[in-house]
Amino acid sequence: MPLSPYWLRDNCPCPECRDPRNGQKLFQVTDLPDDLAILERDEQDGRLAVLWSDGHRSHYPLEWLDAEDTGGTGDGRSEAGKRLWAAADFAAGLPEADWAAYLADPAERAAVLGAVLRSGFAVLRGVPAVEGQVLDVARTFGYVRETNYGRLFDVRVEADPNNLAFTSAAIAPHSDNPYRDPVPTLQLLHCLDNSAVGGDSGLVDGFRAAAQLRSEDPAAFAVLTRTLVPFVFRDRATELRADRPLIELDALGRIREVRFNNRSISTLRLPAAELDAFYAAYRRFAAVTLRPELRLDFRLGPGDCLVFDNVRLLHARTAFEPPAGDGTGGSRHLQGCYADLDSLASSLAVLNRRAAALDTIAGYFEGEGAAEYLGEAVTLAEHMLQAGALAQAAGAPDHLVAAALLHDVGHLGPSCPSSGEEGVTGLELMAGRDNRHSDTGADWLAQWFGPEVTEPVRLHVAAKRYLCTAEPGYRARLSEASEYTLQVQGGPMTAEQAAAFAALPGAADAVAVRRWDEEAKDADAATPGFDRFRPLLAALMR
Repeated sequence: MPLSPYWLRDNCPCPECRDPRNGQKLFQVTDLPDDLAILERDEQDGRLAVLWSDGHRSHYPLEWLDAEDTGGTGDGRSEAGKRLWAAADFAAGLPEADWAAYLADPAERAAVLGAVLRSGFAVLRGVPAVEGQVLDVARTFGYVRETNYGRLFDVRVEADPNNLAFTSAAIAPHSDNPYRDPVPTLQLLHCLDNSAVGGDSGLVDGFRAAAQLRSEDPAAFAVLTRTLVPFVFRDRATELRADRPLIELDALGRIREVRFNNRSISTLRLPAAELDAFYAAYRRFAAVTLRPELRLDFRLGPGDCLVFDNVRLLHARTAFEPPAGDGTGGSRHLQGCYADLDSLASSLAVLNRRAAALDTIAGYFEGEGAAEYLGEAVTLAEHMLQAGALAQAAGAPDHLVAAALLHDVGHLGPSCPSSGEEGVTGLELMAGRDNRHSDTGADWLAQWFGPEVTEPVRLHVAAKRYLCTAEPGYRARLSEASEYTLQVQGGPMTAEQAAAFAALPGAADAVAVRRWDEEAKDADAATPGFDRFRPLLAALMR
């Protein structure tokens, strides 16, 4: 395959070129020689080895080299990474989730965050209808963006409003804070009370409206992408301005942001012909956003929290009856805050990364784990799953449950991530050769878990040797296979070795894992599936 030398060298994964702890480059592109060239290249064992003209050697996984472009979606912020929609697309229901399930299940949380990125919004149901709770919702995926409205703002009728949102009037589709630079890219609205007559919420996909304009009137679309509009907000303590187009494109000409707020557009100062062209295009776009088929209307009730993309979706509200002067009648009270898409996208990426890692681990349980477990009456997977269940039943902390569950993963043959060498299996151990599976497993798991999980795994073999010395009668309880592997792994410790082991920081946890290890060999025991442990493992992952 043809390769660009500077691209290839810039992506060298070796520890001389990248910090192995964080993946950041340790050189500047200008450090590379002007005449950089590939002297030799060789493909074997799934890797490309390259010798460079300056003497450096690099190794690249062929799978990485062959990876396709992800479809040109880039960071996912442009229309290329979105699902553009009209109201009828949600006839079967809104993207929503129960708050308790969202908190407890990483997969449910990923589904909600993914809906916000793809469709622009999601609704969480059953969020406690208490003041300030919306800030806790934002903190589940990112950080609250403080603005001139504060960290938290109330959307209700006020006696002296500085914004029409704080009245009972109908609000046309719009985006918030277009006068800020940068604009908050996410908004959250949490309903505390909606007993008023009216006050329904509405959403319009601004990207869909802009794409519709582009299709129907390309000239008008072009005008709105190149005309800088002065968005302004001022009150007694604030003076904000940002000059931006109504429709902003990325370098490839794809819709990336929509800023649309009639209440915040200040006076344009342009030649008359340009003003005429702008207002014709602006009116045309405004009319598109008001088309009934594009507007999704729904009602928020107490405990509902709407999370939406503020640089894509336009939100609206129907008028409602304000509370009567004598205190009777219904009321409408929402609390809101702003956040940003990059944090939400980051949280989703981490959730997906963890899910992929858990899929990898689960694959070993379902594949290699179905094999015989060193002459015992259970399979490798059943043995590890039973150990995890025993730890859980004993009330062990989550990190110890994880260590018990994963303690023998080194028997399943995972490759060592630091060297790329193929892993070992339990067959070597049964053939009379110590496969050091505890170290292999701990090193492999260290990609995702901290030492509180990996060190009990690393030490669980040593813990067996320790217990045979420290506890009279322990060795007699070993199974025949476990007695055999004890001899292969070095036999009981000496008194000095046992004392040194007991002084190690993770010794007590390793001993606990060892006890569950010995017990988890019951062919008649009810054995849970791996999915039972996925939320626990996901919460422990780094």
